[in-house]
Amino acid sequence: MANAANRFKVEEEVVKAVLMTAPGNPEVLQVQDVPKPSSLGKTELLVHLRAAGINPIDTKLRKRGTFYPNQMPAILGCDGAGVVEAVGDSVQRFRVGEEVYFCNGGLGAHQGNYAEYTTVDERFVARKPASISFAEAAAAPLVLITAWEAMYERGRLEPGERVFIHAGAGGVGHVAIQLARLKGASVCTTVSSHQKADFVRSLGADHVIFYKQTDFAQAVLDWTEGEGVDLAFDTVGGETFQKTFPAVRVYGDIVTILEPDANTVWKAARSRNLRISLELMLTPMLQGMVEAQQHQAEILEQCAQWIDAGKLKIQVSHQLPLADAAKAHQLQETGSTIGKIVLLIP
Repeated sequence: MANAANRFKVEEEVVKAVLMTAPGNPEVLQVQDVPKPSSLGKTELLVHLRAAGINPIDTKLRKRGTFYPNQMPAILGCDGAGVVEAVGDSVQRFRVGEEVYFCNGGLGAHQGNYAEYTTVDERFVARKPASISFAEAAAAPLVLITAWEAMYERGRLEPGERVFIHAGAGGVGHVAIQLARLKGASVCTTVSSHQKADFVRSLGADHVIFYKQTDFAQAVLDWTEGEGVDLAFDTVGGETFQKTFPAVRVYGDIVTILEPDANTVWKAARSRNLRISLELMLTPMLQGMVEAQQHQAEILEQCAQWIDAGKLKIQVSHQLPLADAAKAHQLQETGSTIGKIVLLIP
């Protein structure tokens, strides 16, 4: 008689995820059935995702390929928020049913958050702010960590200093304005429309520059009575990075989140003795730096307290269903949205 175990095949539970089948246009993102994670490491959480944030890194990886091209298809999405459904044997900080948010995965090795479920080490996770939705929470991690590290750690921002932030209505820019104000700094920022100007003023921007009509560097110098700002935060890159040098005071700081162009002319930066810093919040994940990833989770814990205290807000411009990931990427690539785009997960 055949073994009873052979007579019945236990079906693997499947869930929905958006798979990137190959580098290319947004249409390479397709909803498919994938196995639900069935095993957990000792310190891992199984998270039932409720929302995933869209970031520029997602569209870049979709177009050119992930950091791990031999591991395809891939699930993109670094930012996630959801509910803990199961915990590993050694998990200490979280319980089943708790709401969490985090930046983890989505670079091509560990699966990302365009999915109904994911696993994540508890050390890289923070409790979701209780006062906001899953959509707002999923929009927050990457931009919060980026702005925090750029201004507080790379740029060494101090109370009373003056900061110039490019693209203040964007995902990173709109939280950077608020973090600078929370540090006690004055903020100048660039926008492209009156709607965006009203938005950044509501966040605490002291001076707004319409960069399409104005020489922004001269406008910054006028705002600072010719001295220049203590810190400039470049979220745009390209020629904008180089054109920002004259807007920074002598011995000041400039931080960029983009790789400087090979044709960058450094003369103004050198003559002003600028301290130049590069910010890539993905480094700890790419390099497997556990302590640095834990530190980033601590940043999210602190920001959650500020959010719940009403001192920090996350702007979500569009909420789309998981199946519309391709449309979300198209919106992201327009570069014209205010705040963040989010995928909602059933």
